[in-house]
Amino acid sequence: MFEATTILAYKGANKAVIGGDGQVSFGHTVLKNNATKIRRLHHGKILAGFAGSTADAFNLFDMFEDHLEQQHGDLMKSVIEFSKAWRKDKVLRRLEAMMIVLNTEHIFILTGNGDVVEPEDGAIAAIGSGGNYAIAAARALQKHADIDEEHLITESLHIAADLCIYTNHEIKTLVLEKTS
Repeated sequence: MFEATTILAYKGANKAVIGGDGQVSFGHTVLKNNATKIRRLHHGKILAGFAGSTADAFNLFDMFEDHLEQQHGDLMKSVIEFSKAWRKDKVLRRLEAMMIVLNTEHIFILTGNGDVVEPEDGAIAAIGSGGNYAIAAARALQKHADIDEEHLITESLHIAADLCIYTNHEIKTLVLEKTS
């Protein structure tokens, strides 16, 4: 895991939620505290988060959005086509970057190596330097607390921020409600 940020996503029974901290670091220096590293894609139906270089995030988000449009919002097909394109691009595949994308049905971690990983439990995914702290907190809260999806993300990211020097407490979240 590289020294970056923390992005955490959870696909729960009622909502899909993604959250991230706001810290932008350059080496051991904090450049910004309130960056937004998560966004809505494809008419608000897909949530995405990014860990890595901020400049590269915009390019990768736009590239993924293009694949979503080509696949008419089909997340499964889009992640496969996107990961192929990311891996084939000689410049982009060298990025130390990862993405999480999700909707109310699927959640995936994507890398420049061509990895498309759907978490084993199909519900919780984390990336970035504080990702392991955030996912451990989320699993504990999911198992032992009666907590809604957005609160689970927020509390888990605050725990990660207490432990990871590349993660701060400026937490932002995005939510997708499940429709019947």
